[in-house]
Amino acid sequence: MAGPSKPSEKRQVSLRNFFTPKPRDPPAADGSSTQSLSTSAKPNDDQKKVASPASASSAPAVPKKRSLKAKDEEEEAKDEDDEAETSNRLAKRVRPSRPLRSSRSARAIVDDEDDEDVDQSSPAREKSASPPSLASIPKGSASSRTERFVYDPNRSATGQAGGDDEEDIAAKRRKEELHRKFVKKLGDPDSLPFFRIRDPLPDDTGTPTLDGDDEEGGDEEEPPPPPTTKKGAKSKLTPMEIQFLEIKRKHMDTILIVEVGYKFRFFGEDARIAAKELSIVCIPGKLRYDEHPSEAHLDRFASASIPVHRLNVHVKRLVAAGHKVGIVRQIETAALKKAGDNRNAPFVRKLTNVYTKGTYIDETGELDQPGEATGASAGGYLLCLTESPAKGLGTDEKVDVGLIAVQPATGDIIYDSFEDGFMRREIETRLLHISPCEFLIVGELSKATDKLIQHLSGSSTNVFGDKSRVERVPKGNTMAAEAYSHVTQFYASKTNEKDPKSAALLEKVLKLPESVTICLSAMITHLTEYGLEHIFALTKYFQSFSTRQHMLLNGTTLESLEVYRNATDHSEKGSLLWALDKTQTRPGRRLLRKWIGRPLLDHEQLQERVEAVEELLENQNTYKVDKLTNMLSNIKADLERSLIRIYYGKATRPELLSTLQALQRISIEYSTLKTPADTGFKSRLIAEAIMSLPAIGNIVTSYLDKINAQAARKDDKYAFFLEEYETDDITKHKLGIAAVEADLDLHRKDAAAKLGKKTPVNYVTVAGIEYLIEVPNTDLKYVPASWVKISGTKKLSRFHTPEVIRLMNERDQHKEALAAACDAAFSNLLKSLAAEYQPLRDAVASLATIDCLLSLSQVASLPGYTKPTFLPPGTPPTITITQGRHPIAEHTLPDGYIPFTTSLTSPAPIAQLITGPNMGGKSSYVRAVALLVLLAQIGSFVPADAMSLTLTDAIYTRMGARDNLFAGESTFMVEVSETATILRSATPRSLVILDELGRGTSTHDGAAIAHAVLDHVVRETKCLTLFITHYQSLARVAAGLGDGLIKCVHMRFSATTNEEGEEEITFLYEVADGVAHRSYGLNVARLARIPRKVLDVAAQKSREMEDGMKVKRLRGAARLLGDVLSSPGGEDGDAAVADQLNHLISSIEQL
Repeated sequence: MAGPSKPSEKRQVSLRNFFTPKPRDPPAADGSSTQSLSTSAKPNDDQKKVASPASASSAPAVPKKRSLKAKDEEEEAKDEDDEAETSNRLAKRVRPSRPLRSSRSARAIVDDEDDEDVDQSSPAREKSASPPSLASIPKGSASSRTERFVYDPNRSATGQAGGDDEEDIAAKRRKEELHRKFVKKLGDPDSLPFFRIRDPLPDDTGTPTLDGDDEEGGDEEEPPPPPTTKKGAKSKLTPMEIQFLEIKRKHMDTILIVEVGYKFRFFGEDARIAAKELSIVCIPGKLRYDEHPSEAHLDRFASASIPVHRLNVHVKRLVAAGHKVGIVRQIETAALKKAGDNRNAPFVRKLTNVYTKGTYIDETGELDQPGEATGASAGGYLLCLTESPAKGLGTDEKVDVGLIAVQPATGDIIYDSFEDGFMRREIETRLLHISPCEFLIVGELSKATDKLIQHLSGSSTNVFGDKSRVERVPKGNTMAAEAYSHVTQFYASKTNEKDPKSAALLEKVLKLPESVTICLSAMITHLTEYGLEHIFALTKYFQSFSTRQHMLLNGTTLESLEVYRNATDHSEKGSLLWALDKTQTRPGRRLLRKWIGRPLLDHEQLQERVEAVEELLENQNTYKVDKLTNMLSNIKADLERSLIRIYYGKATRPELLSTLQALQRISIEYSTLKTPADTGFKSRLIAEAIMSLPAIGNIVTSYLDKINAQAARKDDKYAFFLEEYETDDITKHKLGIAAVEADLDLHRKDAAAKLGKKTPVNYVTVAGIEYLIEVPNTDLKYVPASWVKISGTKKLSRFHTPEVIRLMNERDQHKEALAAACDAAFSNLLKSLAAEYQPLRDAVASLATIDCLLSLSQVASLPGYTKPTFLPPGTPPTITITQGRHPIAEHTLPDGYIPFTTSLTSPAPIAQLITGPNMGGKSSYVRAVALLVLLAQIGSFVPADAMSLTLTDAIYTRMGARDNLFAGESTFMVEVSETATILRSATPRSLVILDELGRGTSTHDGAAIAHAVLDHVVRETKCLTLFITHYQSLARVAAGLGDGLIKCVHMRFSATTNEEGEEEITFLYEVADGVAHRSYGLNVARLARIPRKVLDVAAQKSREMEDGMKVKRLRGAARLLGDVLSSPGGEDGDAAVADQLNHLISSIEQL
């Protein structure tokens, strides 16, 4: 800042110029009129010397010039100067409170005056004698504009008169100059940022300043920075939003549901997705999480909210829609936070749960159960898949595939490793069997596999019945070694050295194929995020998918035979599962689904299962069977899922109680049993299942003894444990609460004393606020000022005393600590119960087995069902059915199903060539044969008078016409690809069904392919075959093979002619020997209501072509007859004649 000498110097210069009279003549250019500071000490003498006679003589004229008008102008000028001085002082005084406007005006004024001070050094400015600056004038002095009007008796009249006009000109010039500078400064680009920023720029010392030359400003404190406006505050993120963003940036693929007070909220893009899926309101705002400039105008995140008690419902819906959902909870409570060190910080929140479709097990029961229109729910499996090129990769695009499928809700684990061809039939088969609801893909997949997975999981109407979620993880070059190390470390901590079974199972896991080990490692890592990695400790439930104890039904067969869902609307009604499902429990239903999809190949197991069903059927209305039925009907909960939730530590208190009580009831039913013979059943399968039930009685009872049943039903965590089983922490905090409540009761007397009452006051509770003291408004004069008024009415007021507030806070802290102690004790109880998971799970599995056997026995009790007979293993492949019926159609057709009798056996007839009119029932017949074989091998009775068979290792079907656009395959390509798979996979003990092979291409090519395939399956593969065709020429192939290998059968019908001359066909739906030489397609066209004109033209063309064909055959037969008659004799000639005679007889038959 400027030193103290500067203002006095400026003051002296200003005074000398003020008292010196100004000459009328223009000032000298050299500035001689300017006096030094030393001569200013004698102003009167100088003035006398300067005064001339001319000026003296003109003195009397001065009063005339100073007329009334001049006096008025002088007074107006004084008033204006006084107002300017006052406003200037006020501006300085209010500058701190109005920083923007004051700083601007002060800056402008001071800068202008400083410019003026600087310009005084020039000769022109000295001669014009500019007035002093505002800053240099002390308080109480005249202003710069009024100073020239101050009365001075020594001033000469001439000098004043001469200087008056000249000063007017100088003042006008000076004002113009000031205005020009002000406009220049205001419009200067450098000055604009000053008006935009709120805080002045700091100088070198760090102190904000406007101008260093402002002397008064140096003594005055500069205005503080302006407070942040509300608008500015809105643009900043709140602490809670910052907290949310930190979690969100770590889980960008997850929809986060954040606990905020008594609601759960969605933010940003999550809110938009939730609003769409849940049909809730989304408040507009920012959708992105990266502070993108496109959303700079928005002050807050878009948000949506749901109430706390509806959380599970909405999570379930989001997960079912295929989203990954995370729950962010407050992990500290209000009262404990109030007493803690971080009382001013936001609640600490953490991601506590993550769910996807395959890992959601928090709610009892499955995800949304689709109705009949949308199909059955998926199996709930999470499937991990990896793929690598097979060695010697060629044009067939073979790959080695490893997979592992986990059902977290039940603990089942399926693994497999196999090689697959370019059609990916093996992968498709396993996916259709497992029906995964979520995929985890390790590494890159080939295009064919990727398309298959997209096709199977990409739409809501796929074969799984619902859209499946797909996640991908990278696969490094050293993935195999890392996976083996990871799996080894994981199981090393789980192994029990004392348990030989545990060691054996661990050895089994470590011997898994490399591709399966990679999937297992990826799955352990994936499920660790969801807290479900412990499922892999249950190695008892590891199963290989392709174990040869079961028949393998590929995906095409499952769809063609409508095993799990019908082919019309993909719902369960009308499927084989629908026809057989009489189960009463959910674990039983899941087990029956597995049985149907994996028919048995072990003769002993199959015989044992059939005998168990037979025994239950024979004792259907006895006490022991009714006892089993009643026990199962009383089980309402899904015990299998409840047990796995207990194992994961996610069960609720009411659920734990209901599960344990259900298990207790089951164990009590058979608590007196000592040996399998005591069960009353001869079947070992039933007896062993029943004997596993009482073994869990002691385990269940020991835990139920600790639980207060009434509190558990109400989900009351505080009274859940009986008093003698409470932990020390629970007891301590309960005593603390009791002590606080006793103190509150004693405080009633103190409060009454302060109010001047003799009897203790009574506490009241209003609107959930406890311990309120009511005081009539007439007695408010007795209420101390320290009491806090909470509420009131016209007649009374309600208060909390300081002591009540303190005690209530203490009680709240005890309550929240008690809640935490109760949760910890309950969690420990679940952990100890999880150690008993194996025997409890075995008991539930036994219940499921009994349920399935009872279901099959109910099916067997239907009219017309009989026990199948299984021929010894060494018997040639045979299937013989007497009066068999379709197991599904007989439930859906109003008039029942017309039975059929058939037989296939090796060596002859090993195949049937089936012909007949369109809609004659050919496909229904072959499906019925396949379904009866399937039923027999799952241990069920069959709808037939009698059935005997050898065990079939597989059922292969090629039926229907469809394309596969996802794989880029035409209808005929699909047809021949499926046929190629059958020819490669079928064995002599397989059952093969081929329906109208070759119809997708031209007649000659199609007939040639059908001819070659039929020849191959009969001569080379020698498998049992049902071959449907409309190529009557194949009958000659059947005859040509000889030895009765192929038997020709047809679906019976009757053809009549009506009055209009039209041929009418009546379908008899019976299987008879022989060949149907016509397909009667025009009859089906008529039933389909094709226009009459079109039908007439088609009938005419059909007759013309048939007549032409007859003429050709007749000519051929005539030529053949001529050749026979003209053939030479001899052995060679006789053989040729015999061959020609056979052809001639066949031609005559066709004619």
